[in-house]
Amino acid sequence: MALSVLLKQTGLTKSMVNSFRASRAYASVAVGTDLISAAPDVSLQKARSWDEGVSSKFAITPLKDIFKDKKVVIFGLPGAYTGVCSAQHVPSYKNNIDKFKAKGIDSVICVAVNDPYVMNGWAEKLQAKEAIEFYGDFDGSLHKSMDLMIDLSSALLGPRSHRWSAYVVDGKIKVFNLEKAPSEFEVSGGEVILGQI
Repeated sequence: MALSVLLKQTGLTKSMVNSFRASRAYASVAVGTDLISAAPDVSLQKARSWDEGVSSKFAITPLKDIFKDKKVVIFGLPGAYTGVCSAQHVPSYKNNIDKFKAKGIDSVICVAVNDPYVMNGWAEKLQAKEAIEFYGDFDGSLHKSMDLMIDLSSALLGPRSHRWSAYVVDGKIKVFNLEKAPSEFEVSGGEVILGQI
């Protein structure tokens, strides 16, 4: 179910949506931000099954391992299995993966404030795991360090990420896009960032 429909069904007003928009205008990340330096102690959990978690001793991946000496396109979204995220955001990257590779992108990454097991199940359901790397920011550490958290409790989602995308070279943000509201999908899609690389 799309967030906008959920907002209407739960009786949230236009002013509530506008407050979501107002809160997103102050993200601390921008073009030029070095993500590795901005969040030196942050690690993510690569999407995996429970058994894979056990066999890896529940390994985490430091940001430097994701970004150092690499060209990465990363996008964040409110959550696995949600409407816009499933129907539009992830497919916009999955369907353009060959174009990203042709531009020399080492990896395309999807990150959300979810655990790695939910991210794994969702990636498999979308048949996107071969094209996109999925990571769980289970406690929101990455998004907090980027000032990209939003409280979507009113939409029954709790603390989540804004919808965004970035092109990152060796840890430094070269392109950064942030939606006005988490229910919108205008500037953070795959086609948009392809034109910005």
